Amino acid sequence: MKKNISLFLVAFIFIVNANAQKGVHLIAKGGLNYSKIADNDFNASYHAGASLEVDFSKVIGLQPEILFSQLNNKGTNGNKDDKLNYLSIPLLLRINVSKMFTINVGPEYSILMNKNEKFLGNIQNAFKEGNFSMIGGVQLNLQSFRAYARYDVGLSNLNNTITPKEWKSQNLQVGVGIKIF
Repeated sequence: MKKNISLFLVAFIFIVNANAQKGVHLIAKGGLNYSKIADNDFNASYHAGASLEVDFSKVIGLQPEILFSQLNNKGTNGNKDDKLNYLSIPLLLRINVSKMFTINVGPEYSILMNKNEKFLGNIQNAFKEGNFSMIGGVQLNLQSFRAYARYDVGLSNLNNTITPKEWKSQNLQVGVGIKIF
């Protein structure tokens, strides 16, 4: 599956690059996550990946992304921290308030990449394979440089154990990006 995703991404980049217009830009990006699951405290981690900025007009566009994103969850009862590695795929609406300022909103689906690892004191598959969430944020656009901050709130229950408690994610992301084309 990872090979198919990689091949799709490479083909997609070549097609977009071959058909690039003034309103389409490829952005390499990365930054910090401050995330938590359920009632735990926020913990630092990171994300990295790429996005496309596709503007249909001066005001409206789309910003699909593909990111490797890690969420750190403090272990319970003194256990080690759980590091959840996700392949995140946001599809964001771009609202260009001005040439320098963009608002981003939209859904995100994340696929748990390390689902077979043992979490929460050796419980395997404690977290569900997918997470659906909503994102809202802002982006500063300075020629080829991007800086952004956004909030990602999970709508899915990540708990895959027999306990009835819901585990939902929250994630504050801050990062920078560089326009490739």
